Amino acid sequence: MHAPDLLSLRRYGASPGSHRHDHFQVLLGLSGALELEVEGRGVRVAAGGGCIIAPGDRHDFESAGGSLCLVLDSAHPAWAALARLPGAMTPPAQALPLAHYLASALQQGRPLALAHGPALLREAWLADGQLETTAGAGATRRRPIDWLALQQWAARQWHTELTVADLAAQVHLSPSQFAARCRDDQGMGAMAWLRSQRLAHARLLRGTGMAVAEVARRTGYRSPSALTAALRRTHQA
Repeated sequence: MHAPDLLSLRRYGASPGSHRHDHFQVLLGLSGALELEVEGRGVRVAAGGGCIIAPGDRHDFESAGGSLCLVLDSAHPAWAALARLPGAMTPPAQALPLAHYLASALQQGRPLALAHGPALLREAWLADGQLETTAGAGATRRRPIDWLALQQWAARQWHTELTVADLAAQVHLSPSQFAARCRDDQGMGAMAWLRSQRLAHARLLRGTGMAVAEVARRTGYRSPSALTAALRRTHQA
């Protein structure tokens, strides 16, 4: 299952920061320029530009003159192909006016922007065929993996120590084949994908008000403190 997408408006300044997270992060520059180093690669997101950071990628950031970005935190697999492209990119023309509208709507607290903005932004960014071009023709001929079914199966197995071989067996692939497909389809390694699903399930349960100890028990974390630490890391963005 995917955690709900989170859309936010963020101001960056001269104080440097550094983190990594278990989801895709999509940045669209609205003003100023944000300087990043993503897994050792220099990236500059200026006004009108964008960047997609893959799950698990360490990124350091600062903005000497200050910058404002629309940021989408998302676990949706549609971002995987674009996240493999290094460096900054220019979002499609239809995405930029939408980004400015969503930024204004967020500032005014309009609830529909939060509810539907992530899906609209994804549709606007991917509608021009970038995803198909990047994925390549060969990928479309492979038997697709039912990722939703695999997510649901994994969610019933948190009491066990799942391995790549366990996941591969569920979709009738060898461990090496599954690892390659996970990187291609989801933009991350197999174990990183598994950890992201477990954490997404934990966030979903916590969102219902369930106690941390019970959530940890249901999702297979060693202790409530281990779960709390994992949740805290995802919010350091």
